[in-house]
Amino acid sequence: MSIFKYIPKNIQGYSMNNIFAVYYHEKVIDHYENPRNVGSLDKTDKRVGTGLVGAPACGDVMKLQIKVRDIQVDEQGRIEDAKFKTFGCGSAIASSSLATEWVKGKTIDEALQLKNTDIAKELCLPPVKLHCSMLAEDAIKAALSDYRIKQQNAQKELEEVNNTKMNE
Repeated sequence: MSIFKYIPKNIQGYSMNNIFAVYYHEKVIDHYENPRNVGSLDKTDKRVGTGLVGAPACGDVMKLQIKVRDIQVDEQGRIEDAKFKTFGCGSAIASSSLATEWVKGKTIDEALQLKNTDIAKELCLPPVKLHCSMLAEDAIKAALSDYRIKQQNAQKELEEVNNTKMNE
């Protein structure tokens, strides 16, 4: 794995798996080795919101996307799908993966209630890695904001079309 590229092959008799386990909790390792919901959604779809956030200090970048069910099908507008792409450390990848799992099935308001502290607690992130869970929270909020803006624009377009038809 590329994460091991800069770590010496053997440090005081520990294998690479032992060294990785010393720095990362098993939940982080699981999400890193088996990330959930990796990929992209169609950003031109009006039901898709995209959040792109980064941390210049460490170089982590997250793109998180949500797809909301059509309001005509689900009045509450629950999130039916979520995808992510992350360039960063194991904790950043794990935070993104967990965030996409947690937002699925939630309403927009429920998803807005997810906090970085919840993500950090679930993944047992050490203080030095808390910025990864903060990025995940920011990515969720950015995706939801993008979705809301698209919905407002779609509503304005619909109103303009209706006004044009009424004036004919």
